[in-house]
Amino acid sequence: MKLWDKGFSTDKKIDVFTVGNDRELDLVLAHYDVIASKAHAQMLGKVGLISEEESKVLVKELNHIEKSIQKGEFTIEDDFEDMHSKIEFLLIESLGDVGKKIHTARSRNDQVLVAMQLYLKNELQEIKAQVKQLFDLLLNLAEKYQKTLLPGYTHLQIAMPSSFGLWFSAYAESLVDDLQFIQAAYKVADQNPLGSAAGYGSSFPIDRTFTTEVMGFDTLKYNVVAAQMGRGKVEKATAFGISSIAATLSKFAMDICLYMSQNFDFISFPDELTTGSSIMPHKKNPDVFELIRAKCNKIQAVPNQLTLVTNNLPSGYHRDLQLVKEIIVPAIQETKACLEMMTFSLKEIQVREDILKDPKYAYLFSVDTLNEMVKTGMPFRDAYKTMGKAIENGNFKPKTDISHTHEGSLGNLCLEEIRRKMEKL
Repeated sequence: MKLWDKGFSTDKKIDVFTVGNDRELDLVLAHYDVIASKAHAQMLGKVGLISEEESKVLVKELNHIEKSIQKGEFTIEDDFEDMHSKIEFLLIESLGDVGKKIHTARSRNDQVLVAMQLYLKNELQEIKAQVKQLFDLLLNLAEKYQKTLLPGYTHLQIAMPSSFGLWFSAYAESLVDDLQFIQAAYKVADQNPLGSAAGYGSSFPIDRTFTTEVMGFDTLKYNVVAAQMGRGKVEKATAFGISSIAATLSKFAMDICLYMSQNFDFISFPDELTTGSSIMPHKKNPDVFELIRAKCNKIQAVPNQLTLVTNNLPSGYHRDLQLVKEIIVPAIQETKACLEMMTFSLKEIQVREDILKDPKYAYLFSVDTLNEMVKTGMPFRDAYKTMGKAIENGNFKPKTDISHTHEGSLGNLCLEEIRRKMEKL
């Protein structure tokens, strides 16, 4: 069954090529198509395009379909082009002519728009919840290890003293920035496109405000052409949000891989969170974090993928837009999986507490010594040159007791201030 069926069949090759993997992806979206269909059926009854009784039986049957989706019993066979055609077929099979009325005053174009935006709203909320869970874990770790020193690096060269508290809370605060993009994407998705039909509205006296309220949208997309132009744009806004999270997770995963290596040996994880080598019995590999890094790097390419699919399309609907589903849906699932695994694994992180006893970290303290010279009245540039010569001549004797630093930048993690930032989102 095809919604556009006029009594002729397309060639099998054309059918396979044009449908692509829509049936598989639509199993993810079918629940949201049912939600939109129920709102549409209620609206048709409200404005008198169908009777109130017809509206009620349509909603009742849609509820049955929704339950089958929730149970995992809903399927889209090869006879059907997509979720829309299968759902309409089930309505007609159960209700006869009443089922045929569900498509009044709507198009497959606004059907998929509204289903996708309902899906994105839900997924963005779930991603936000996962980010907050990771954020809370990072702040707890930052508080626990705020006085555990960690060598800081710039250019991969030993730089200045840092702490695990600073490291963990840095990624926590970065996640706050990432959620700003997620919030923006949610706001773009939170506009009801249903009623825009094929992109040029409907001559039926529909009530778009009603469906907006029933489906829980904040507002509607008023201009019907703009609603169609939103296809791809909403997905792209979401892609920017998840790519921002992915950038944070990828960098964090890289740090973890580096810090787990024997050359650094700053952190470790229980054996059950690592993998081994097929020939080297001593190996404990950070495969989880390497895969998070790789998957998140792929996710960062998603905004560009969507741009290349949509950037030269004129207004109105074009079949190119079908491809945005197969880009954004898997990317969302990958993002959620990476967040889940990062949180799951970090709960078991083991931190080394005596790292700075290694002599190679002596120069970490050169800036503290330089600062003490400046505090005695020596100009900074003179102090800098004096320190440089002392280091070059091998005369630098570091003061490894930097307990005073704990009262400064290493101890002042501003955890409550960072937490308040998150609470505002």
